[in-house]
Amino acid sequence: MGDQQQKIDALRAAMTNIQERDPDAPVPDFLVVDTSVPAVTEDGEPDSSPGAPHTAPADPGSAVSSAATLGSAATADSTEIAEDAEGDESAEDSRGAGDDQGPEDEEDSASGAHSELSPAEQYEKARAVVLRRLTGSPKSRHQLAVALQEKEFSAEIITRVLDRMEEVHLVNDSEFAQTWVKGRHELKNLGKSALRRELREKGINDALAAEALEQITPEDEGDAARELVQRKLQGKSVPTGPSPEERAERDKITRRLVSMLARRGHAPGVAFQIVRDAIDDHSNA
Repeated sequence: MGDQQQKIDALRAAMTNIQERDPDAPVPDFLVVDTSVPAVTEDGEPDSSPGAPHTAPADPGSAVSSAATLGSAATADSTEIAEDAEGDESAEDSRGAGDDQGPEDEEDSASGAHSELSPAEQYEKARAVVLRRLTGSPKSRHQLAVALQEKEFSAEIITRVLDRMEEVHLVNDSEFAQTWVKGRHELKNLGKSALRRELREKGINDALAAEALEQITPEDEGDAARELVQRKLQGKSVPTGPSPEERAERDKITRRLVSMLARRGHAPGVAFQIVRDAIDDHSNA
């Protein structure tokens, strides 16, 4: 009997630890301490009538099984909370990476076909969509056309609206390309190759793209690449010794930096020279 009581006491302590992590965890009946005063008869004997409180004897085997189940449940709850937090972060990231469609576009997105509207009403509705899109930032004609197509406006309405926007200089692909190249080069240190690819994705033709890219000189590209490499090397140590291990580590750092510049649209040959010079300067500093 003493061994059974020790097991129950140990399980009750384990249950206390579980409840500290999860206050809502259920407590098995065999671990509940009955603090009520038992009913007694007039002669002082315990009342054995059907209505009197009665506690069933504890089963040690059942106690072990129940405590293990509760421990697993608490662990599962903690894992589920962590997964939910990761899911929330992913969802937040997904919302931030989307297009700049504002809340005011939700009604248009849900409206579907516009066949019940007159041509004049369709035109005004499409025009309103374009104006809202242009409020946030400049857009190319292609971007606006895609937005209207997604809202199921007809090709005729889309052409009419965008032609009018060009007439009043609210849509201008040449100015858009110039602004895009300047901003992305200054903020992201992108080279011409990456900028040309981005302009193509936004529907800018090759002639306008080439014209916009002329504002970036080879010196500008070199300065942008050097700034990127110096930023990556800041606070890091690059081995300079002649040992095979140090040379291998230095070569690995060089390859990573050259790959980074290539992804930003910088020519591999120029990128390698810039990285090598930057590493030499960094090591001698």
